[in-house]
Amino acid sequence: MTLLFDTANLFRRALKKFIRTPILIFFSLFQPIIFLVLFTQLFHSFNLLPGFPKGVSYLEFAAGGILLQNAFSASLQSGTSIVADINDGFLQKMLVTKVSRAAILLGRLGMDAFRVTIQSLIILVMAYALGFTVATGFLGILLILFIIAFFGLALSGISLAIGMKTKSSETVAAISGFLIFPLLFMSTALVPVTFMPKWMQYVSDVNPISFAVNAVRDLSMPGYYSLGAEVSGLAVIAGITIVTMGATLYMFRKVVS
Repeated sequence: MTLLFDTANLFRRALKKFIRTPILIFFSLFQPIIFLVLFTQLFHSFNLLPGFPKGVSYLEFAAGGILLQNAFSASLQSGTSIVADINDGFLQKMLVTKVSRAAILLGRLGMDAFRVTIQSLIILVMAYALGFTVATGFLGILLILFIIAFFGLALSGISLAIGMKTKSSETVAAISGFLIFPLLFMSTALVPVTFMPKWMQYVSDVNPISFAVNAVRDLSMPGYYSLGAEVSGLAVIAGITIVTMGATLYMFRKVVS
């Protein structure tokens, strides 16, 4: 019960801190909304090109990728929060109390997953306003949100580990920026794999964003549902989670000691 109570309190603390920074809320949603509105309008004729999935609009194709792009960029901001807690002394204060050590990480990770889920809902509502629909209905939407939150949780571990290692918000931001766009554009998030150069197709085939976005797209596009994409996507995300959470726990033990 102590773990749950402490986790809930630290989750609420992280949520209040986020809500009290409206400019952060605005800019965390600004980029994916720009992608959603501008990219889908700019490239709306992509569905006429040979090799594009038949019977699918570019909005239906790209929406899943934009949702994952938001989860990717939002989760990689987690490290800046842990750096702030270290530098302003909050983490040290927690460590001299009876608060559960695991709750310090679980509260932060829970907040990250919650934030990504709410942002994804907002993006989905805007996509629906533009004409997007999820072919698998309400259950499909729930599974999409679960995949996105799980994906965000996996990537939060990378950012938290970097933050605890470097104790520098600037370094976390620089590494996050370095990772986001190459991985995003060398995935199937915004274009089919057949549109890419051969060398980029090889990268896309092992890119975790491609696995996750294919699972989301499989649930949303009409006539494309198959269990295989969801299973492989969740398996890849689970593997990343094990690695990143292991790195996070290792760095957290070093900070605590």
